[in-house]
Amino acid sequence: MTSRRRKRQRRIVAVLALLVALGLVLPFALPLLPAGAATPSTVNAAEPAGVNSGSDGAAPAGANTAAPDAGTAASADAPLVILGMSGVRWEDLSSLSTPHLWELAQQGASANMVVRSVRSSTCPADGWLALSAGRRAADVPMADYGTCRDLHEVGESGVVPGWPDYLDAAADASYDATPGLLGDLVDEHGVASLAVGPGAAIALATSGGVVAGDQVRAPTSGERLGREVAKALPGHALAVVDVGSVRDRNRPLVGVPPPGATPAPEVIPAPGPAETPVTPPTEAWLLTSPERNEQVAAIDARVGHVLDAVRSTAPGATVVVASLANSGTEPYMQLLTADGPALAGLPATGALFDTRSTRQPGMVQSTDLTPTVLAALGVEGPAGLAGAPLTVLPDGRSGPARVAHLEDVNNHAVAIRPLVGPFYSALVLIDLLLFGVVTLGLNRRVLDATAAKLEARAGRGARGSAAAAALARALRSRRPAAVLRVLRAAAVVIGAIPVASYLANLLPWWRADSPGSVLYTATAVFAGAIAAVALLGPWRRHLLAPVLIVAGLTAALLTVDVITGARLQLSSLMGVQPQVGGRFYGFNNSSFSLFAASTILVAMCLAEPLVRRGRRVWAAVGIGAIGLVAVALDGSPSIGADFGGPPALIPGFLVLALLALGVRLTWRRIALVLGASAVLALSFSVIDWLRPPAERSHLGRFVETVLDGGLLSVIGRKLQQNLTNLFGSTLTLLAIGGVVVVVVLLTRPLRSVARASSESSYGWLVGADTLGRIDRDAVMLRPTLVALGTTFAIAFAVNDSGIVLPAIGIALAVPLLVGVVAGWLLEHGTATGPASGGAPRTEAQGTVGAGVSGPQAPGADASGPQASGADAQAR
Repeated sequence: MTSRRRKRQRRIVAVLALLVALGLVLPFALPLLPAGAATPSTVNAAEPAGVNSGSDGAAPAGANTAAPDAGTAASADAPLVILGMSGVRWEDLSSLSTPHLWELAQQGASANMVVRSVRSSTCPADGWLALSAGRRAADVPMADYGTCRDLHEVGESGVVPGWPDYLDAAADASYDATPGLLGDLVDEHGVASLAVGPGAAIALATSGGVVAGDQVRAPTSGERLGREVAKALPGHALAVVDVGSVRDRNRPLVGVPPPGATPAPEVIPAPGPAETPVTPPTEAWLLTSPERNEQVAAIDARVGHVLDAVRSTAPGATVVVASLANSGTEPYMQLLTADGPALAGLPATGALFDTRSTRQPGMVQSTDLTPTVLAALGVEGPAGLAGAPLTVLPDGRSGPARVAHLEDVNNHAVAIRPLVGPFYSALVLIDLLLFGVVTLGLNRRVLDATAAKLEARAGRGARGSAAAAALARALRSRRPAAVLRVLRAAAVVIGAIPVASYLANLLPWWRADSPGSVLYTATAVFAGAIAAVALLGPWRRHLLAPVLIVAGLTAALLTVDVITGARLQLSSLMGVQPQVGGRFYGFNNSSFSLFAASTILVAMCLAEPLVRRGRRVWAAVGIGAIGLVAVALDGSPSIGADFGGPPALIPGFLVLALLALGVRLTWRRIALVLGASAVLALSFSVIDWLRPPAERSHLGRFVETVLDGGLLSVIGRKLQQNLTNLFGSTLTLLAIGGVVVVVVLLTRPLRSVARASSESSYGWLVGADTLGRIDRDAVMLRPTLVALGTTFAIAFAVNDSGIVLPAIGIALAVPLLVGVVAGWLLEHGTATGPASGGAPRTEAQGTVGAGVSGPQAPGADASGPQASGADAQAR
């Protein structure tokens, strides 16, 4: 072994050791960074007025469910009263039709509440079970889609009707929900509690189905309900009241339970005529049900009577009004508002609610209510709760402006849902058309066969023979410069569509009369503008410039967005959908795919000139630096909070760095890369788990789940979702098409065209003196393909979205790489060749790759393309 080779291997080992060392240290430093959700004005919802939150008046990052200071927990003199309902949204409120809810919202803390349950639409029982379990839970599914069971009052036995069904449904749902958790904790700590109505009984039931504390039936009459609350509330620190449900006209609550449900122990007598009108049994609910505004007005009246009762019997009470379920099959965010002395720092003009589970001011989840209740009671909850306590965030808005803002946010979320499907369908179609043109439209045999058919048609003198002959001549042409220019421009525009879809969300498109047209048009305009900058700027002659511009803008935009709270991702075409309740901050699956692909492409562009100049160590260091930043942003619990991202990103960057160094990829080295990646990726979750329970993101909660023995259920759920996406998504076609393009055009020709004649399928596109030259003009192209393949193969395996991740990455990377090939052909191929036959002219000198001049890379073998990928030089 020569001395030069020993020194080179020492440098390689030093670079790898530095990367691994930094990766091991970095996760320990990340928790020291301020959490993205922490704001100077955030205060603990369970903390009483006058308690110091810190030197700047802010609550500690990640308010937890531990007992507040002595004397601050809810008590009989200052109880916590929760008024639960279903189907009420902010758009239903007005000062005239809902005066009580309107008044509460003007001076209280408010938010849109995501009530997503096990299924896409949430039934009333599902919402109450979420409060009971602190996790997603649901009633048993009904035979008819969108049908929900009516809730029955608890009988004298105190057992909630249908409770065994709730337990069975929770066990089958694989969300580790434990119905009765709240009731068990209330009972265990001796908290005096009161449940009024059937929904409240579910919320405060113990794991055995028996209501903890006292239980009172909810009369239909609002006045009687108020009197019952006023009579029963004294002496209770916690009261939960069911004030009713709003239902869509074609989605009634079914009174007959499905087979297997436990009936009520006795028949509850129907209310008398003085309480509610009797519906003739011959009339359908669809025809006799009141309009939505009438149902909401009735709910508001009941809320008003209960508020009067609470204020008269417990003036120090804190009241939370929450709509826990949808009114039908369409998922909407629901109303949440609260007021009372326990809301420390609440301005007279009101504020927004915030929570660490969403990190989106004014947007919370129904699972946040359970830890909020426990914090208010001074009860320490288990670490496995899905939500986090609510905090108050003053926003400076007036009451009416805040209601309008919350309604606008919900309208934004509602408007995006029907537009996402057509967008992805169009994106798949556009990409497949591009891939078809590349694989078939540039294939000489396909072109000649098509031209022959057109010539035969013209020879028969058929209609349109002149046009057929002209098209045949065009297909026979050996000067496809115009086609390549169009192909290059189209490829760059298509590659810019993903980042353009995020930029379009800067515009208030959902307020337009035709929101879909405005959003799609804005996305197309942004994509065209980005492509114009990439192709027409002073850097237009550099081969990799379009890739650097588009991928760099994508990576920079996603980085800034995720650091500032993921506002652009929220309710965007490729971002997060709030009603789904899967992710509200950090990188969602689509954003991660784009971020991974764009950062690897940026690393390729920046390493390219260094590798071509022989500075491979510096190229590897640059790749490592970009990789460290990308992994830190993606895996940090306070920024990206992406569990499945680091295990895929780390190997991709390590492979790219090794290939940039010229290291041959052996099985031993591959195993070393995967092992180091696993250690680095798991460290993010372990460090997050070491933080206090309420400060953990889902990274730390995953470790808690593993320790509690829930790993198999998580794997099973993710595997099922992965398979569903693989066989039920059009994105599978996009992934397959992208792989075909890479194999047919971007990989195979790089090795075989140099040995093929000009008569081969793609040999006509290049000149004899330039065969295989793209390996020397873009020496990092094939290593980048290997790195991208490594990242997305792992991402496909470890994420529940499965095929979605490589498909989205392909939508960005493959069109840009097609643009690189088209640009190279314009410089070295038939753009300078003869019209037909004969030897092509010598290629133009001075062609560059990533901004470096010269016809040949330093150290390249003049007899053929430079080795890359798995066959990289190790000499």
